[in-house]
Amino acid sequence: MNTVSVLYVRLLRALALLAGLMMAATALMIVFDVTARNLGFQPPPHTLTLTEYALLYTTMLGGPWLVRIRGHVYIELLTAAVGPGARAVMSRLVSAGCVIVCLVMAWYALDVTLSDFRRGTDDIRSFDMPRWLLLAAMPLGFGLMAIEFGRFLTGRAQLHTGEAGIHE
Repeated sequence: MNTVSVLYVRLLRALALLAGLMMAATALMIVFDVTARNLGFQPPPHTLTLTEYALLYTTMLGGPWLVRIRGHVYIELLTAAVGPGARAVMSRLVSAGCVIVCLVMAWYALDVTLSDFRRGTDDIRSFDMPRWLLLAAMPLGFGLMAIEFGRFLTGRAQLHTGEAGIHE
């Protein structure tokens, strides 16, 4: 692997690790919130807001790594029923569709993020946060997922293995 590839994989791993840490922190916040509430104490006011933000960031930061390792959910009922040649064509078509959808989503998310940045729009909940900062994970995540689905479109590896079932 060349240096750029190594750095790219390290980036994906770091983003996945960050997503995992955010999931753990979210779980701890929820446990603390529920425990405080059940003991008659006032829970922290920001738990719900931070949990909602973490759900978006976890999805967008962890998604590219999951695509890379085929860790996302996908169904292979049709591709398992056809021969290797048809499976390869079907897999490439699905990968192409995924690239297109991810690029459209990345483009739109980037447009909204930049628009909110220029306008200075805030997301007002239990605390104020610049809305662009909340949305910034979306163009990054969808852009990286487009690259990962592009690997299945143009590379030797195929998205579908031919083993019937639902994979997750």
